[in-house]
Amino acid sequence: MGNADVNIEELQTFVEVADAGGISPAAQRLGVAKSIVSRRLARLEAELGVQLVVRTTRGTALTEAGATFRDYAARACAEIAVAKETMLPAGELRGRLRVAVPLSFGPTHFAPVLAEMARRHPLMHIQACYSDRFVDLIAEGYDCAIRVGYLPDSNLIARRIGPIYGRLVASPAYIKNYGEPTTPETLLTHQALMQGTETWQLTDGGRSITVRPQGALRRTTVRRWSPPRWRGWASPICPTASPMRIWPPARWCR
Repeated sequence: MGNADVNIEELQTFVEVADAGGISPAAQRLGVAKSIVSRRLARLEAELGVQLVVRTTRGTALTEAGATFRDYAARACAEIAVAKETMLPAGELRGRLRVAVPLSFGPTHFAPVLAEMARRHPLMHIQACYSDRFVDLIAEGYDCAIRVGYLPDSNLIARRIGPIYGRLVASPAYIKNYGEPTTPETLLTHQALMQGTETWQLTDGGRSITVRPQGALRRTTVRRWSPPRWRGWASPICPTASPMRIWPPARWCR
């Protein structure tokens, strides 16, 4: 290796590629395009005059030089991060925060919280991913996530934010054609608009009932249900804490 003017971003990118095992997962962790990761990696290899990674069918693998350089690069990045921290005012937050948030909850309920956090801590770089798919925090490089519903057993640390209460609604046309369900059991004979495969947990005082309704129509997101498109059908449970809009609300029956 000759004299090289190495950029810290290039070092950080190389470490992410080495640890993630590929350019695509490294790009997800860094929150940048894959092309940017590739360019940074190419510049670093050109500056060092040595090949650090090789492409494989499963991603990328470190060369012998890359495996040796990875540890030095990681320590250098850590030392620079510590040096930056020592120069900041006490209590000042900085760095990157990647958050995964459900599309049915984030834009209206969580986005204002992130905006206020960004205002209070201008040195932070906050990246929010709004999606209703299940996100693997470790594999995709997220720092935290908001989950709506029951959590499976996990080694991750979880904190309960609050309850979500739901309601069942149907269009007047549906009630007119098929009648109004009067008990949880009668819901089994009705049609419903579903999100994925789900069951409804209904409570009546101290009694809890699980209902798996019939769903001829399904959606991958519940952010907006449009009555003109779904007229004549029963609506699924509408979480009152979600930003799902039923427009216009006067046309629906609870």
